[in-house]
Amino acid sequence: MGRAVIIILDSFGLGAAPDAARSHDTGSNTFGHIAQWRQHRGQPLYLPHMMNLGLGHAALAACGQWPAGMDTVANPSGAFGAASPVSFGKDTPSGHWELMGCPVPFDWGYFGPTLPGEDSVFPLDQMQRWLQQCGLAGTLGNCHASGTEIIERLGDAHVRTGWPICYTSSDSVFQVAAHETHFGLQRLLDICEAAKPIFDELNIARVIARPFTGESGHYRRTANRHDLTTPPPNSTLLDHLVAAGREVHAVGKIKDIFAARGITHHRKGENNAALCQQTLAAIQDCPDGGLVFTNLVDFDMVYGHRRDVAGYADALEAFDAFLPQLLARLGAADLLVLSADHGCDPTWQGTDHTRENVPLIFSGACPTGRNLGLRNTFADLGQTLAKHLQVKNLPFGQPCWD
Repeated sequence: MGRAVIIILDSFGLGAAPDAARSHDTGSNTFGHIAQWRQHRGQPLYLPHMMNLGLGHAALAACGQWPAGMDTVANPSGAFGAASPVSFGKDTPSGHWELMGCPVPFDWGYFGPTLPGEDSVFPLDQMQRWLQQCGLAGTLGNCHASGTEIIERLGDAHVRTGWPICYTSSDSVFQVAAHETHFGLQRLLDICEAAKPIFDELNIARVIARPFTGESGHYRRTANRHDLTTPPPNSTLLDHLVAAGREVHAVGKIKDIFAARGITHHRKGENNAALCQQTLAAIQDCPDGGLVFTNLVDFDMVYGHRRDVAGYADALEAFDAFLPQLLARLGAADLLVLSADHGCDPTWQGTDHTRENVPLIFSGACPTGRNLGLRNTFADLGQTLAKHLQVKNLPFGQPCWD
């Protein structure tokens, strides 16, 4: 029996999903617009290994357009296609859970904009109870913000007052930033643990601890981020694997996304490059019948949300250059898949995720050159892997091939 390796290029969408109008994302296309941006500057994206596996054909299935400036590939070596989301939200947990066979048919709670006469987007009742329980005198921020921008703006005040920095985004999330030395990493994790049941009352999907270090003018977030996530509402491929006695090696924030459920091993990394190396180490340790599941968060967190088109393009090329190392670690019976959880088009208005189709690119133990078309749910990936790893079928999705 072979293994399976999943690499989530976080936010690498291939074009607007059929229902993108509901979230004002009609016309979004993370990959397509990055390729177009580079072509217009006379530097076409160079992704020879992903294109050889079928990335261009997957984009064609997803949005009907070949990526601008990129060479055609007559005979891709992988199986390739795309998938549309059926989960209600375009958030990280919903995307990952649906990929693993657990669509999310409900909407999460969200924090709206600050209303006139109010100084916080967070409800007073929940905040007061949280502050009292944690012995905190107050908080800073309490608004919609970028995580890097808000620690630059309020980091000095945080160090001076000892008050944590609280903020949110258009995702269902309550985020708390604090300095690892001045406030204490364990203390930050403790107050986030205390916040989770309080904000569960509002159906908030995640409470995220966002530690940072450094001094005034030079603050930087660390790899000690911790997401406290509501568990998936139904079983996932990871649960089925663990129930069958298999190993599941989570790399990056996968463990947090699944609330540690269905995970047997966990590895962290500070950035995409470190997470790629951790993936190689996980493959080395993973026995037959097991799963290595990696999230490469920089695409979304560092480039997508910051609308950094150039940085996103460079990060894609860096991953493509790494891909031969990954392929070389796979055995003949192993299956590799490249996918994403949503879009985050760096050319789109605002800083939110975008509602997009995602790639399904397979290599290894798959039908060579198979065009999988546009699937109607991310859950087809989980069902395909359940079949490959010989565990019981998931309640949602269809295998991508017989």
